[in-house]
Amino acid sequence: MLAIDASGERAGIAVLAEDGSVTVRLFAPGRPGLIETLPVLLQQAVAGRHITQLAVTIGPGSFTGLRTAISLAHGFAAAAGVPLIGVTVAESYAAAFPVLHRPLWVAIRARKNRIFLIRDGVAQAFADADLPRTKSPVAVAGDAANEVAALLAAAGGDVMLTNARRLDPVWVAHAAMARQAAGLPAHCVQPVYVDPPEAKLPAAGLRPPPV
Repeated sequence: MLAIDASGERAGIAVLAEDGSVTVRLFAPGRPGLIETLPVLLQQAVAGRHITQLAVTIGPGSFTGLRTAISLAHGFAAAAGVPLIGVTVAESYAAAFPVLHRPLWVAIRARKNRIFLIRDGVAQAFADADLPRTKSPVAVAGDAANEVAALLAAAGGDVMLTNARRLDPVWVAHAAMARQAAGLPAHCVQPVYVDPPEAKLPAAGLRPPPV
C-alpha cells in the first residue's frame, strides 16, 4: 500500500508491504514548493515497487497541501488502475494509538490564533481564547496539542498529552487498512475543509475555457 499525506507542515509518503512492514518512508516540507516536490517524492517511493492500493488523507488541514496530495493520488490511482482510499486526519492520528483508553482530540494550527479541533470525528475551528474545556479524560495529539493540553490542564481537566505532533504516512496506511477490515463505507476522496477557502474569484471573473 502507498500512503500520501500533505495535510500539515510536513508532507510524507510511505509504502507498506503485504505483511505490514514499512519499506519506504519519505518526508518533505509542506511548503513552499510542495507542488513540485511531492511528485518527485512519489517517484522515489514507488520506483521498482508494485503498488496495489493507495491511501491519502482528505483533511482537515492545509488547503494547498490537501489539494496537491489528493490530486496526485487521483492521478496515480487512475494511471496505475489501483483502488484509492481516503482517510481523515483524525482516523490517521487514531491509528497511532490502537489501545488508547480515552477519547483522542486532534488539535491542528490553522493560522495565528486559530485552531482546528477534531473531537469524535467532528472538526471545528476555534479562536485560541475560545477553545472548549472538559473535565472528562481526554488525550490530545496534533501540532497544536501543547496549547490545547495546557488550557485543559489549567482548567482542571484530566488530559494526556501524546507525542504525536506531526502525521506519519504510515498511520495513514494503517487507518486505511482499519477501514477496510471493518467494512466501513469509503470516504469521498475530496478535501475536507473546516473554514471556507480564502481564495477569491477575480473581479473580472474566470477566463473562458480554451477552444
